[in-house]
Amino acid sequence: MQPSSAKKSGSLGGRCNFTNLYCGFENFISSNPHFCKSALKQFGPKDFTSILDSAKIPYHEKHSGQLFCDNSSRDILNLLLKSISNNKVSLALGESVTKIDKANCGYRIYTEIGCYSCTSLVIAAGGLSIPKIGATKFGHDIATQFGHTGVATKPGLVPLTFDTTLLKHCADLAGIAVEAIVSCEDQHFIGGLLFTHRGLSGPSILQISSYWQPEKFIKINLAPLGSDHEKLNLHNLSKPTKLVKNILGQLLPQRLATSICTQMKLHKKLGEATETLIESLDKRVCAWTVCPTGTEGYRTAEVTVGGVDTANLSSKTMESSTHQGLYFIGEVIDVTGHLGGHNFQWAWSSGWVAGQHV
Repeated sequence: MQPSSAKKSGSLGGRCNFTNLYCGFENFISSNPHFCKSALKQFGPKDFTSILDSAKIPYHEKHSGQLFCDNSSRDILNLLLKSISNNKVSLALGESVTKIDKANCGYRIYTEIGCYSCTSLVIAAGGLSIPKIGATKFGHDIATQFGHTGVATKPGLVPLTFDTTLLKHCADLAGIAVEAIVSCEDQHFIGGLLFTHRGLSGPSILQISSYWQPEKFIKINLAPLGSDHEKLNLHNLSKPTKLVKNILGQLLPQRLATSICTQMKLHKKLGEATETLIESLDKRVCAWTVCPTGTEGYRTAEVTVGGVDTANLSSKTMESSTHQGLYFIGEVIDVTGHLGGHNFQWAWSSGWVAGQHV
């Protein structure tokens, strides 16, 4: 059975980044940052990998603790389907939920085909991201129906949009990728940054998008590995007789270095550039400040920030404090993970603890 909108499968495409070894409460955004602690403690990454080990499903670690299937996401999907079958659980597909009512001994779920009764009801309807594959506000509407408040939602892990001037600059550099530090107020992420015809993308941009607010600036350090995060120290890299763009090309892709120097009219040798120009170059490379005009929205967002307020949910069981037998799990709740397998781990953790109490 599925709601009138089936949540996207997220990373279940390809090899599936199904968890992160270092997943902790600090990897989540929530109005109550401590809410996810209990569920993660009860069922963490090692608990999930032990299930894969028992099923002899091969996987491997990439960078930063991200775990991927060796073969494909189909391995995990088949494992879940096998578990459903072994536990004699009925799975109804293509059956849209039209209404849910409170009953004397639980709940009634009405679909286009019939009516089901249950003592416990788990809402695992996901968020608003990628509506073209069925995501809607179904889960949020059910929460509202039963008196739960919501935290304002917005697209997360989503490409940012920019004005035409920056777009042209990015389009000219399309295909160039660098390791960068991207900051917005007190949040910062280090990771890949990619210049595209649509602007700036890559993991570091997606990460900061979950924190970005309209009209706020983001700061980008394009050469964090070649500087002390504040200065390029070009004088330590080469002789005064070498062109600035070529020296900068030791820290950045040459095409990007040339473009920056062209913008700044720095077609000079290092010894001919004034300290003021060098300081301006330091700022342009290590503290490049841009103001996004918005995001691409739920259409391309990987997650939804915000959701059902955790204030009236048990952090130990995911059960509603006002309606016995009603549970909310996963992305529908105001708990949103960082990029890198954290959102999947929240799905496993919150789903597992709810499953122990339904």
